[in-house]
Order: sequence, then C-alpha cells, then structure tokens
Amino acid sequence: MSHRDAPSPSGRRRHNRPIIDESVNFPVNQATTQSSLFSRLSCIGRLIAVLIWAFWAGCLQALFIRLPGPAKIRLPRVFWYTIGRILGLQFRVIGTPAGGIRTARDVQNGERPIVYVANHCSWLDIIAVGGVLHTVFVAKGEVGTWPLIGTISRLGRTIFVSRNRQNTGKELHDMADRLWDGDDIVLFPEGTSSDGSRVLPFLSSFFAVAKPGRLEQAGMPKPPPVLIQPVSIVYDRLEGLPVGRSRRSVFSWYGDMDLTPHIWSFGQWRSMRATVLLHPPLNPEDFKSRKELANATFKAVLDGAAQLRQGLVPDGQN
Repeated sequence: MSHRDAPSPSGRRRHNRPIIDESVNFPVNQATTQSSLFSRLSCIGRLIAVLIWAFWAGCLQALFIRLPGPAKIRLPRVFWYTIGRILGLQFRVIGTPAGGIRTARDVQNGERPIVYVANHCSWLDIIAVGGVLHTVFVAKGEVGTWPLIGTISRLGRTIFVSRNRQNTGKELHDMADRLWDGDDIVLFPEGTSSDGSRVLPFLSSFFAVAKPGRLEQAGMPKPPPVLIQPVSIVYDRLEGLPVGRSRRSVFSWYGDMDLTPHIWSFGQWRSMRATVLLHPPLNPEDFKSRKELANATFKAVLDGAAQLRQGLVPDGQN
C-alpha cells in the first residue's frame, strides 16, 4: 500500500517519509481485503469451524460444571481464545492479571476475588477478555434467550442481570455468591457499547458489589472484600496496520447495528489484533464513595484506551 508523502509548507515534498496518521493507513475508499468469493468462502469456513469447536467445547463444559475442580473455570478461557484465533484475532496483553483460580476456602482465608472493569464497544470484547482472563461475565438477561449465544453463556456460567430495579437484590446476591465461591467477574459499566473511539462514563451502580450501600446491604449477604482491576480494550491492528477512526466500525458493534451482518463483515478480514491493557488494581476501601471509585476506574480505563489508540504503551506497563 502506498503512503502520501509529507508536504512542506510551500507544498513541495521534502522527503519520502510517510505521514504518521492513523486514518491515512486506511482510506475510506480503499479496502485492504478484497470483497471476493475467496473472502466469503473463508468467512463461511471460519464460522463452520466456530460451530464445530463450540459444540465439542460445550459438551465438555456441560460435564465439567457438574464436577468439582477448576476445569469449568479453565475451559472457558481456552474456548474464547480458540474462537478468537479461528476468527483471525490475535491477542496482546499488557500488564498482569490480578486474579486467578481460587477456591471458596481461599476466599474465606482472606484472598480477594477480582472484579475486572472494562470498556465496551463490541461483541468481540467477550472474546478479548475471555481469551486472556479466567473470569465470569455479567450480561443483560436477554442474552440468555439468544439462540446458541445464550447456551454458550449459560455453559460459561454467566451471571444474567436485568434493568428491573426490583431484581437488583437478587442479582447482587448472585454476584456475591460467585465471589464467595472464588470466581472473578467482569463488568462493562458503560451500560451499552460505544463506537470504539471513546469510553462512555461509567455508571456507579455497577460497583455496588464492590462497595455496597445501606440499601444493597439490607437483606443481602455481604460480599467478600474485592479488588477492582481496570481494563482497557482497544482493537489496534487490521491486516497488520494501525486502526484509524475510519476502520473502527470493523470491530465496533453499537447502536441499532444488527449482529449477523456485523459478524459476516468481520469474518471476511484476514487478521486483527486486540490489545488488553490491565491496570494496577484499586482497593474499594481507599475511596469514600461508590461514585469516587467509579470515577477513578473510569479515568484509568479512559486514559489507557486513549494511549493505546495512539499506539503508545502507558508508563510502567510491560
């Protein structure tokens, strides 16, 4: 692919060094993957491979969730990582996960479960996070009714929540139980998905399980002490090139976009990369209020995502 040369103020070209501009790499009218019969057949092959892998992994997980031991926790990570690789998605992890695999006895002995808090711009976030972390997702209730995806979610031990305030107590109870069992959970506190070029403000209500107020504590078992680990997710490579604003729609799924056409379009690209930035954990006890905790988490995720979109690695991260 050719690059435009950087013009001098007089309009003359001084050298052949390309402009470092994320949008120039992918002009709107120039595709890096041909919309051809080959790309469509490749997409069909990938989707068939996903279905085959999901069937056999689902059979194993249906057995594992009935047995003691960590297999039911380990398999979902292998499952999502493999799904990502089938779809051509590479993973880059910056930072260290604060969580891991633990038992209920470990929590009772003082180990703190982790609540991962991430930005959200696509269905791909499930693959990006699930492929690198041992964690349980918290999803809206209607996801459980979706064909195939609902089954996969239940086998992955997803916690389903609704927007009905009358169910808040039960949902917090379910999350507290999972944390006491030793599970780590992941939250997307924007409440919806964005276009990938920004992070929407975090809703402090999502942090109730980490810092419950008087209303949540009434009639609810107290959750164990947890740590919050902010997570920034950015899709920063497409066909080996930096992703600019004009190509974020390849990854982002938001608003009233239909899921099936988005998956079909995404599946025709050859190679992509998701970068998952794990920030230092936050102790909820260090914050006076839930709102203060939500704002601190939001700032970490916001700043990290902005730096990743610029191709930078935040200071202090490997």
